Amino acid sequence: MNTIDVWAQITTERMAREPWLKTLLRWTGNAGDAFLPTVEKTLAAMDKAGVEVSLLSAWHGPQGALISNEEVSAQIDAAPDRFRGLMSVDLSKPMEAVREIRALSKDKRFVGVRLVPWLWDLPPNDRRYYPVYAACVDAGLPFCTQIGHTGPLMRSETGRLIPYLEEVLLDFPELVVVGGHVGFPWINELVSLAIKFPNFYVDTSAYALHRLPPDFVGFMKGLGRGRVMFGTNWPMLSPSLCLKGLEGLTLPEDVQQNFLSGTAQKIFKL
Repeated sequence: MNTIDVWAQITTERMAREPWLKTLLRWTGNAGDAFLPTVEKTLAAMDKAGVEVSLLSAWHGPQGALISNEEVSAQIDAAPDRFRGLMSVDLSKPMEAVREIRALSKDKRFVGVRLVPWLWDLPPNDRRYYPVYAACVDAGLPFCTQIGHTGPLMRSETGRLIPYLEEVLLDFPELVVVGGHVGFPWINELVSLAIKFPNFYVDTSAYALHRLPPDFVGFMKGLGRGRVMFGTNWPMLSPSLCLKGLEGLTLPEDVQQNFLSGTAQKIFKL
């Protein structure tokens, strides 16, 4: 087992009640209860696919914490060799967010910060993110976000890479940014940012590998070598389903190794 899943979550009941979730459940064919996995079910799904470590994400939006940092910490406690955490913070309370990042960065089980722009309906160049970026740089933590169209019934514009994420990368040249969910339909913008910014990375969460856009697969083999990491978006997609199309990608051995674990080990200091 040597695969690392860089985007997973063990969801809470209050997150499962969110109205925007219904669209995702319809797309994936999941019933509502499938979106409430236990730690045990998560570990079983990881074992079945050969996933050694999953990064469990906290979620915070205008409505409050959908998965709190404290809940993620408890999930990690249940299997400390298999889980690491990505904290989330409240954009509307900038100093509380900065203090939270500073405090949790001392807990080496938390390896990054994640905020989802569509949940806030704010693109990542909004001024409210900027204290978070500064705190991430200060703490040496990558900032993880969502790029591309939005699956839930929310605006997709917040996931557009140029100009929104490009401005962040220009303003914070020391910030490591990981864009989740591939970036479709703006793959050309994704390639442009990857060429321009060596601290910009991508993950394949929310996609089974056989459904990756062909242009993105070309990016993985070419300009994106060493810049793409494996992710699932568990429990929306299982690790087994996501990895099913791995052989069909025909990745060179070194590219596949970095995709499955090597790049994540480096970026998240695992």
